Amino acid sequence: MATITANPPRVGLPGLLKHRAVHKLLLLALAAAVLVPLANARWASGSWPTALTVDFSEPLAKASDWIIDNRDSHPLFLYFFGHVSNVVVIAVRAVYLGLLAVGWAGVTALGALVAWRVAGLRLALGTGVAFLACGLLGMWVPTMQTLALMVVAVLASVVVGALLGLAAGLSDRMDRILRPVLDTMQVLPAFAYLLPVVLVFGIGVPAAVLATVIYAAPPMARLTSLGLRGADKEVLEAVESLGSTARQRLLTARIPLARKELLLGLNQTIMMALSMAVIAAVIGAGGLGDRVYQALASVDVGAALAAGIPIVLLAVVLDRVTGAAGEKLGAEPEPRSGLGWLYALVAFAAVAVAGRLVGRLDWPESWVVGIAEPVNRAVDWMTAHLYSGVPVIGGTADWAGHFTTWVLDPMRDGLQGLPWWSVLLIVAALAWVIGTWRTALTAVLAMAAIGVLGVWKPSLDTLSQVLAAVAVTLVLGFAVGIAAARSDRLERLLRPVLDVFQTMPQFVYLIPVVALFGVGRAPAVAAAIVYALPAVVRITTQGLRQVDPAALEAAGSLGATSWQQLKQVQLPLARPALLLAVNQGLVLVLAVVVIGGLVGGGALGYDVVFGLAQGDLATGLVAGAAIVCLGLMLDRVTQPTERRAKKGA
Repeated sequence: MATITANPPRVGLPGLLKHRAVHKLLLLALAAAVLVPLANARWASGSWPTALTVDFSEPLAKASDWIIDNRDSHPLFLYFFGHVSNVVVIAVRAVYLGLLAVGWAGVTALGALVAWRVAGLRLALGTGVAFLACGLLGMWVPTMQTLALMVVAVLASVVVGALLGLAAGLSDRMDRILRPVLDTMQVLPAFAYLLPVVLVFGIGVPAAVLATVIYAAPPMARLTSLGLRGADKEVLEAVESLGSTARQRLLTARIPLARKELLLGLNQTIMMALSMAVIAAVIGAGGLGDRVYQALASVDVGAALAAGIPIVLLAVVLDRVTGAAGEKLGAEPEPRSGLGWLYALVAFAAVAVAGRLVGRLDWPESWVVGIAEPVNRAVDWMTAHLYSGVPVIGGTADWAGHFTTWVLDPMRDGLQGLPWWSVLLIVAALAWVIGTWRTALTAVLAMAAIGVLGVWKPSLDTLSQVLAAVAVTLVLGFAVGIAAARSDRLERLLRPVLDVFQTMPQFVYLIPVVALFGVGRAPAVAAAIVYALPAVVRITTQGLRQVDPAALEAAGSLGATSWQQLKQVQLPLARPALLLAVNQGLVLVLAVVVIGGLVGGGALGYDVVFGLAQGDLATGLVAGAAIVCLGLMLDRVTQPTERRAKKGA
């Protein structure tokens, strides 16, 4: 029986020289041979030259001082930003008071009834249990504060995102203009949004809501534009042939055809708004995020977990309800659907009125189950028995210390010890091999901009953490993804776990790693790994499962073993999905490594947190801009261009 050979044909030197990637590297080596001696003669090797650094601290400090001095007197603040702030405060307070007026029973009934009408009885029960759990944990009022802020922020984000997406979907020029803006908004870390917003609006709810809108609107804008641009052209031509105007075509054809994308945009906006609403606790947003932040500051893991569980429950419920609504679109409407909503409204009103009549609007204190103390006792036990001194394998603190000593420190010292021009050459080579010269130029300029900003060494420190976290994430993610792709049972077992992990806000990941590993760079890396791992597993599994079954059957008919089919058929054909997994892993890791500045991650994350805490616009914005450049560079060196991907070279 014939088998697939595992040995590829040998490629001689002439054949190797014909390879496109080799041509690119030879050209780059030739350019380096000319430019590097000139750069060495002018600026020398080592770290980024001071002569090529631009100091932005003075102009940014002046801008910060001007904003602070004029915030209470300038017409721009009095008659524009002031009115915006008042509208936000009034809206959030109105929603919050409305939730309190309905009472805990009314809110629980409303959530369960909406879930029932949208997704069925099972999700309705889950929603009711989730709201009741928030009360049992003693977090009912903070949950309502977060929910009120979420309602206003999501509505504003959807309106802003839909308008931007409408403009980009109907105009190629506007699409080209908005694309880099949306890219920057999505790469910029959440903490970097907070500082300029706080300078303008001060600490409080308005700053939290507006920072959330800036962070959560891009997904709505992108998916709205995608839906409008992907509308069936035959349907649009048919509508146009009937003599309809551009407005009529938009309202009767384009928007209805883009319903699924619009609802997916709503889903993503809700999830990002919840994530940002939690992070915005550091600027006075209140609610659950504030409880988590205060608990983390005092390393009170029990209190942090008590506030973190409701955040996860809210995220899961909102994700499931909006996802189910998207799946129902296009399906046949249920008979007497209108009556179902009427019954739900009557049931909600009855529960809310009953709650007011019996005076049970607030969650009863006697029903609160305190988990902080037993959790802290468990953490103390873990600290005493698992944190260090475990025979043979060592404790979690030992693991963190070894990882820092053997992995993070050498990577950081190695990157910071490289001559600045060699870093640019490595970036150029990686980006050009995988893409085009434009890709390489963008990546090099992004990396050079980091040096110009004067944060070369902290950026390389952050880069070392990102690379270490990505390496671990990819090893674990590819291994689990391959196993899940080859086992239906394992995939079914992993699905709910991955769902929960993907809906958890970034902030919550810091709670368990602080309990297990303490503070430092290793815990920040651990949180990033846990956050990015679900996406890598999902993309890997999906990519391998989508490989053409005919190719696998052909390989099997030639006698290929299961391992040979994976190595020689599935992995090569799933290459685009695997590259996407690498790309998404990098982006997600970078997002959490930056937040790791709260737990001792240092580097750029620390600069952003320090700038926010001290009101230092220069430090915070420069670090935020460097993170954007780092994210742009990493994206370009891991995501092949469309032309390159098609060639499969």
